[in-house]
Amino acid sequence: MYDGIINIYKEAGFTSHDVVAKLRGILKQKKIGHTGTLDPDAEGVLPVCLGKGTKLCEFLTDKTKEYQAVLLLGVETDTQDAGGQIVSYGNSQVMDSLTEEGVRETIMSFVGPYEQIPPMYSALKVNGQKLCDLARAGKVVERKARPVEILSISIDNICLPRITMTVSCSKGTYIRTLCHDIGKKLGVGGCMEKLLRTRSGNFALETALTLGQVEKARDEGTLERYILPVDEVFADYPAWTVQGQAEKLVRNGNPFCPDLSGETGQKELPSVIRVYDSSGIFIGIYVYRKERQWFQPQKIFAGGQ
Repeated sequence: MYDGIINIYKEAGFTSHDVVAKLRGILKQKKIGHTGTLDPDAEGVLPVCLGKGTKLCEFLTDKTKEYQAVLLLGVETDTQDAGGQIVSYGNSQVMDSLTEEGVRETIMSFVGPYEQIPPMYSALKVNGQKLCDLARAGKVVERKARPVEILSISIDNICLPRITMTVSCSKGTYIRTLCHDIGKKLGVGGCMEKLLRTRSGNFALETALTLGQVEKARDEGTLERYILPVDEVFADYPAWTVQGQAEKLVRNGNPFCPDLSGETGQKELPSVIRVYDSSGIFIGIYVYRKERQWFQPQKIFAGGQ
């Protein structure tokens, strides 16, 4: 069984669940999960967790994302992207009055904290029902605005009515809603015409593999080189090797006192560490509890924990 994370290039036409299902067939294992959905028409980076790596999903969904999007002004759709039904067109006179300078200024005004209303066509639930299911049934319900953050926007090209831009944002941000809101603020409406996710956390477009490339690597016996080991996700945390009694404790997912690891001379203990046993096997992530003077497990990856 494969353990770790593989960076998949999700092609248009596949849902994120489709990618997981196809990988299960390619890799002949069931324990696979993705780290955040991409719309079927969207393309790009989709980190997928394998085996013990599925325990990483909660750590990876919080990461910032980067997208390249094409905003089409003058058209609003029910899904806020070009795949939906057109609900309105922008006023032609207002469209003709748009200037590149005005468009740039409006787009850049969205950088920073931003209260965003999730689209009806999304997997979010209201009273136990998915918004997309309600939308397909012709229902529209009130949605509460959610705080998101647009970290940066780079306007790559303006050829009205289309704008190509690169957006870095916090988790939970809908780029198609951002496109919709920009169009609304400009007074002409807008929708997302194309979307490419170029980065998710530390996973970049340049290293993403298509499903076809994964299958080829499997057949050539080179797939392991493309799978990021679980512990490398936590490379920013200090590595800590335990021995003796401490090793027995961590093997069972128990806390351990730092003096049991042979590090008693260390004055300031790190708040978070990645723990290995004496054989170099990655055990998990531990946090220091000063009040108890021990390291307590946050997430165990070794064994059946």
